Amino acid sequence: MKPKKDFKPTRFEMELLEALWKLGSASIREIQESLPEDRRPEYTTVQTIVYRLEEKGAVERVKKIGNAHIFRPLVSRKSALGALIDDLVGILGGSHEPLVAHLAESGKISLREIKELEKLVKERRAP
Repeated sequence: MKPKKDFKPTRFEMELLEALWKLGSASIREIQESLPEDRRPEYTTVQTIVYRLEEKGAVERVKKIGNAHIFRPLVSRKSALGALIDDLVGILGGSHEPLVAHLAESGKISLREIKELEKLVKERRAP
C-alpha cells in the first residue's frame, strides 16, 4: 500500500514514526517501550495510532511473531516533514518569509545554517 498523497502526520503520529525510523521495524510493544518513559503512552494508545498509520498507508505489517505484528515505515522522514512544512507554508499564505523570520528572530536558526540555505537555493537556481 502506498502512502496517501495528502498524508500529513499528527504530532503523535510523527513521534511514533520517529521511533519506527530509528528501530527499522518493530512491534507495537517495542515502539511503545522506545518512547521516553516520563511521557510514555499506554500500549493500547500506541496500538490505535499505529493502526491509523497503517490505514493511512504510512506503515505496513511485515510479519507476525507469535501474537505480535511487526511494522515498518513506508514513508520517509524527509517526506513526512516535507508534507508538514508545505502545509505550514500554505497556512502562511504560501510565503516562507514569516517562517524564516521567526526562526532567525527566535535564535532557532544560526547564521551558519542560513548560509547553508543560501547555498542550497543558489544550487537549485543554477541552470
